[in-house]
Amino acid sequence: MPSTTPARPTPKKRRHLIDFDNPPQAAPPKVAEERLTSVQQWVMSVLIVTTALHLSGGLVVAALAIDGHLASRVGLVVIAAIVGVLGMACGLLVHRRSPLHWLLVLGLLPAAIGSIWIF
Repeated sequence: MPSTTPARPTPKKRRHLIDFDNPPQAAPPKVAEERLTSVQQWVMSVLIVTTALHLSGGLVVAALAIDGHLASRVGLVVIAAIVGVLGMACGLLVHRRSPLHWLLVLGLLPAAIGSIWIF
């Protein structure tokens, strides 16, 4: 006597899982190395620029907090400007770009804001 239960349909292949019988193609080594280098450059430049701008901002806050002569406050703001510009230049150098770029102006931003508060 034949079976009365219906036959199970074959399950659909799940696309989000890895098929070990047909593995995905790996990127060529040169392309993978270029991607890794690009990511490393961006991470390093972001770390350099944010660290320099935080240091520059800290110097501006220190200039606002000290009770001293105006010359000492101005000196800290000038040092903050130098640190900000050098940080931006180092961020550009990581990408092998010229350090003489219009983005250097952004390094002056914390010092400019601080000079407005001081004067």
